[in-house]
Amino acid sequence: MGAPNPEVDAWFDRYDNPMKPAVQRTREILLDADPRLDETIKWSTPTFTYKGNLVSVQPRAKQFVSLLFHTGASIPGRHPLLEGGGDTARYARLDGLEAVERERPALEAIVRAWCDDRDADPKAR
Repeated sequence: MGAPNPEVDAWFDRYDNPMKPAVQRTREILLDADPRLDETIKWSTPTFTYKGNLVSVQPRAKQFVSLLFHTGASIPGRHPLLEGGGDTARYARLDGLEAVERERPALEAIVRAWCDDRDADPKAR
């Protein structure tokens, strides 16, 4: 796993939600997917970044893991896990720990596509 951020560790220590184990596992999968990915706290929630904001946890969801991919529409490739039809954001809902594990390859592919695209884009800083 990539180096966890102590600020995010502290957020999880305070996080009181029945989906906490699934959200924590999602965090591990995202950080393991690519060493370029970092994590921080933005908008009072864990946000995963590499040359821009990739995804934030939506912490209020209590029946599923809710992820906001800030510019998910621009992630190269086909990613059926991502929902939404607008010009910018995409969302993912994972119904629990089993769904998180089942969707691990999809999450990893999204992270790698994002990081590779950021490296290929000279404007991404």
